[in-house]
Amino acid sequence: MKKIYSVFAILIVAVLVLTACGPKAGSTAIKVGEVTDMGGVDDKSFNALGWKGVTDAEEQLGIEGKYLESTQQSDYAKNLQQMISEEMDLIVTVGYLLGIDTASAATANPDQKFAIIDYAFPDCWPGAVVGTDCGSDVDLANVRGLMFQTDQAAFLAGYLAAGMTQTGKVGTFGGIQIPTVTIFMKGYEAGVKYYNQNHGTSVEVVGWNDATGEGLFTGNFTSTDDGRSFATSLAQEDVDIIMPVAGPVGLGSAAYCQESGECLIIGVDADWYDTAPEYRSVELTSVIKRVDVGVFKTIEDVVNGAFTGGTVTYTIADGGVDLGPFHDFDSQVSAELKAEIEQAKQDLVAGTLTVDGILAGQ
Repeated sequence: MKKIYSVFAILIVAVLVLTACGPKAGSTAIKVGEVTDMGGVDDKSFNALGWKGVTDAEEQLGIEGKYLESTQQSDYAKNLQQMISEEMDLIVTVGYLLGIDTASAATANPDQKFAIIDYAFPDCWPGAVVGTDCGSDVDLANVRGLMFQTDQAAFLAGYLAAGMTQTGKVGTFGGIQIPTVTIFMKGYEAGVKYYNQNHGTSVEVVGWNDATGEGLFTGNFTSTDDGRSFATSLAQEDVDIIMPVAGPVGLGSAAYCQESGECLIIGVDADWYDTAPEYRSVELTSVIKRVDVGVFKTIEDVVNGAFTGGTVTYTIADGGVDLGPFHDFDSQVSAELKAEIEQAKQDLVAGTLTVDGILAGQ
């Protein structure tokens, strides 16, 4: 009898443990919705990374995820309203272009939680009209802005490019001239300048000048034809390493580099070696932005009842941004250059080296 009682006791304890760990009977899973920008959820860039954060939360936290794709700017407000009507526990919006619509929806629905990638509130400036020029002139307690200091990782990419170029010219271009794009280009330029400073070289950056705020932009994040034509033009100027900051547009550049053999590509956001494996032969490295981690951690806070508004900025110190592996080009990057890049990374983490400081000539 004692053995029978012992077996029953073990079974009861096991049931109690499983009940405590699993969802309660009749409970409803946390619902999370993502509203993409016009790049779409499979853009192999930050829309896809945002969605990865949601799907990771589905697997690890038991939430329910859904996305709505925007094909034009007028879809933003409509898709947000659709998510609100479906009573999502958290709505994740992707990108700078959704800033005003996200703020309008959050202001009208103060009990609805939002997270927005690459944006933060307040975002207004003197004379700006709320709802037209900007989203909000005050903090929004129900919105968490997820920001990424990508200039730090792009700095390392610029240093690498300057150390690897055979022509003495490296290039970059953006999709649309907005801060979340130009921050990459700014860091890239600073990294090249730092290399020149350390080595007495004169590697030139084509496509961005932070002092004047002028650069090359396709005007969109979707046309691979534009990516191809911009890469063609840069190659004609003897640029042999290109960092496109334009989402799927950059894949057109990678295709040109692969077909022509005239250039190498530095990817952005995700590790292109994984997301665009067809172009591995020309992918030197990638500037990685861990959007998925930011989204996952925000969902985790919602699940745990710890969500707060405000801004969370991910940096090179916490791994939120980083320079990706060199993969197939690893053997071509000298040990000396690798060591210099690692030292620059540690100096960025320590704050003894800054992007702004290099650009200011310090």
